[in-house]
Parts: sequence; structure tokens; C-alpha cells
Amino acid sequence: MRLSMQKSCAVIGATTLVAAALNLSQAAPTAPPSSEDPAELSSAWPEEVGVDSTKLVKLSKWIRENKYDIRSLVIVKDGRVVFERYSAGLGRDNNYEMYSITKAATSVLAGKLIDEGKISLDSSVRDVVGAWRPDLKEAVADKGAITLRNVLSMTTGLRYDFKPPKDPIYYEASDRLKLAAGTTPALTPGKVFQYMDVNPVIATAMLSAAAGKRIEEYAEEKLFRPLGMKRYAWTRADQAGLVSGGWGLRLRALDMAKLGMLTLQDGRWENQQVVPADWVRQMTSGQSTPFFGYYWWINNIVESGGQREYDTMGFKGQNIVVLPEHNAVVTMTSMLPVDGGLRDAKCLQIMRYMMSAYLLPALGGRPSSPDEALKRELVAELQVAKDSLGQPGVAADPTDTPQ
Repeated sequence: MRLSMQKSCAVIGATTLVAAALNLSQAAPTAPPSSEDPAELSSAWPEEVGVDSTKLVKLSKWIRENKYDIRSLVIVKDGRVVFERYSAGLGRDNNYEMYSITKAATSVLAGKLIDEGKISLDSSVRDVVGAWRPDLKEAVADKGAITLRNVLSMTTGLRYDFKPPKDPIYYEASDRLKLAAGTTPALTPGKVFQYMDVNPVIATAMLSAAAGKRIEEYAEEKLFRPLGMKRYAWTRADQAGLVSGGWGLRLRALDMAKLGMLTLQDGRWENQQVVPADWVRQMTSGQSTPFFGYYWWINNIVESGGQREYDTMGFKGQNIVVLPEHNAVVTMTSMLPVDGGLRDAKCLQIMRYMMSAYLLPALGGRPSSPDEALKRELVAELQVAKDSLGQPGVAADPTDTPQ
């Protein structure tokens, strides 16, 4: 089913919903509150699109009982916002540091540039970066066999001495590309999956060179504005002026959902093919490994049950999860524990549990007319959630503050 944007949007979970749209001692409203902003997504009560709101209420209570610092949780089903939960007084206009979800947007932009004929998956790091930054030509001379395909699939084979928690590529390097260019090829490109953040730095340079402008400017023109995103920002540029294709993007929770919906719709938004459908299929299918495509993960959240799922995840518990069988997208921003490693971190385990115990069971119903009592219960819980404070499970950086 092709999704489309309507001339209304959900504000379920906002303080004004309770104050203006619902007196809990009276009957619930007959329709979710809406806005006239045509750039926003339409809304529906969960049951109207076959979603069980009682399970969503239970999930919200579970989050509060465990004091998890989950700042936003949004569900879009059949192109309509059916659940929009915020905490700590936050709302839909706040944006958040995406961390590695930035990579997913970078991959979408790569597909756009490839479609425009400005670069190819076979373009080499040596040729593109060497021409774009002549001062680094010698440093990348040994990277002729490394292609954009390898950069996007994390199979460059480069050796990089990762130095957590304050690795210079994130915090101290005045010229990240120079640092990345100085890495040494250690493995045959294309053979071994190695998740390294030198790769999206190289990707940023290659894509900026292809676009003929800064990647964030190209993103605004080709992705953010066409999808009607708001309050987006690509931050944390180094002293050379280069942002990273691996972190630094800031999006609202609803705009995270739009990015997921774009892929769910095979690259279409409204009546426009924003990115080729073939690229979306490649990007969200296993490349060097069954669980990773081009900066998107496959069946990383829904690990069993035969369902196709693909997602993008960021440090400290940022997620966009796309569920094609349910025609749904789930997004989350949070400050959850990160101990446990890349694919088994505590924040990822929490998201997997939420998906299996609450979200997937909620999505499998038939559309029906929502009961007025269910509406009241949902709205009341979302108001309690908005006023609640979770306990951060990880140290906060200044960039973690919602804006």
C-alpha cells in the first residue's frame, strides 16, 4: 500500500491534548486532535488501523515503572501516527542527536547521487578523495581497491586503532578526513564486515565531492525539504568544516518516522520518487553479511518469527524500525545503557523486548471503531508519561540535550 501525507497531524501525548481536547470526567473526543500543517503526518486512534491501544498503554506504564529515560516513542501505521509518547516535558518540536542513525540518511543520499550519475558504487576512495582533497592524495594512494561499495557496507578492510571513550575521530580531530585517510589497508576490501566510524567519514567526503557541495546542503535540498522535515540540523563539523556521515544529524521523532516511511514506500514520498526503489532494496538487504546492508541493519530488532524487519540504530538507544509486513514504522529516542557491545548492548536488548512483548502484539489486529474508554485511558497515560522523568542509563554529552 502506498502511503501519503494528509493535511492533519497527531498531537497525541501533548499537554494541550489533555487541556483542550479532553476532560477526563467527560466523554473522549471522537477524533484525534489535528493540525492544518500539510507537512505533518495524519493521525488516527490506534484501533482505527488495527492497533491495540491497551498494549501501548501497558508499554508506556512499563517504561515508567522501570524509569527508563525514553524521551520519544512514535508509531506510524498505514501512514498515520497512532502513538506519540514523550517524557520530561518534551514534545514533537524537539530534535535529538541521532548518532549512527545519521548513517542511514547518508546511505539514502548515496543512492540519490548514484541515480544522478555523479558517483557509483565502484568509485574508488583513492580517485574521489584524492581529487577532492589534493593534500591527501598521497595518504589515499594505497586505497585504489577500496570503493564506495566497501565504505557503505563496512568492508573497507582498513585498520583503525579505536580509542574509546574519547576517540579523536569523534571529539578531538581537527580534520577527521585526514585521520581516516591515514588508516592502513589490512584486509582485502569486500571480504570482512568491520563496523568502523572511519568509513562514514570517508563516505561524507566522497558524497560531498560528488554533490559539489557540503553533504548537509545536499541533504537539505534532496531529502529534508522534500519530506517536509522541520528543525533538522547536521552538526558537529570538524575544524575543516566537514560533518560526519556517521553522527551529528539531529531530527524530530516524527521526521525519523518519515525517513523510515520513505524506505517503506520504496523511496517514494507523495508522488515523487525521492530515491530509486532499487537502491532502497539494496540498502536494506544483506551485503557482506546477512544482517547489514548499506548502513542499514536487517532483522536486528526482530530476530525471529520469519518477519522481515530492517532498522537503523544510534548510540544510547536511538532507533528507526521498519516493519513491512505491518506497514509500520517505530521510532525511539532515549538515553539507555550501552554496555554489552554493538549488537548486544543493553539499549538494543530493551528495544528488542519492547518489540516482542508489546509492539508486535499490538500491531496485528483488524481496524475497528475505538471505544471511548480506551481513548480516555490512552490520553491519560500519555499525559502522565509526558510529566514523568526517567533515569539516564548512560552519561550525557552536551549534544544529548533535546533542542
